[in-house]
Amino acid sequence: MAGFGFFERDLRLATAGLEPEQINAELAKFARAELAKALSAGASPQFERFVNGRAGAVEESVIAPGPILYVFSNWPLIINAAVAELQRRSPRRSGRFASSFIVISSGALVTNYSEIPPQAEVIITNFQPYIRKIEGGKRIGQKRVFDSSRRSLASRFGAVFRIESRWLDIRSGVHPAIPYILRGNGPQVTAKQDRRSSAFRAGRQFLARRADRQAGQPITYPSIVINAL
Repeated sequence: MAGFGFFERDLRLATAGLEPEQINAELAKFARAELAKALSAGASPQFERFVNGRAGAVEESVIAPGPILYVFSNWPLIINAAVAELQRRSPRRSGRFASSFIVISSGALVTNYSEIPPQAEVIITNFQPYIRKIEGGKRIGQKRVFDSSRRSLASRFGAVFRIESRWLDIRSGVHPAIPYILRGNGPQVTAKQDRRSSAFRAGRQFLARRADRQAGQPITYPSIVINAL
């Protein structure tokens, strides 16, 4: 089991003179008390509990010596770091793009990151309709915001999170501005004029337009996708 921000308590109890059932009960009581201390000290209220290796089992089902293990979610740390990295790499002419990143989990917007379950998948994207121009632009010196952010985040958190950059179809209802529907066809791309190009072999001068670049179709959104390992 792996997770970010987890702790494991090595519970040791004096067992002299106690029956096995009493030992188990004391072990469960001690674990609950330690959990309460951790929560009062600021630990995430979202956690997974493992008792004798069984996920979700209650403390009272423990068989000594256990263990009883609590795996805490620490989504706020990774999400805040990811958003900050994306904002740092965003265009700064008006600041509109940098302030338009959103966090999605289980198909809905999330603003309280501490409530995200430990094993959930988190998506970070931007709702501005020109997001693809920024991520896929060809201007000299332009860097891809999401892909370069992914590399930076993976170097920091790759031991505990799988961090990917993907282009996603995001359904309506997640955010009022998503999905953006294209009003006109995207620019045509000239096919390479050699036999390695299927378009050239088919006698076409231009590559076929992608579905998400045709008028009336929703765009796809470059995104950072995060899963706990």
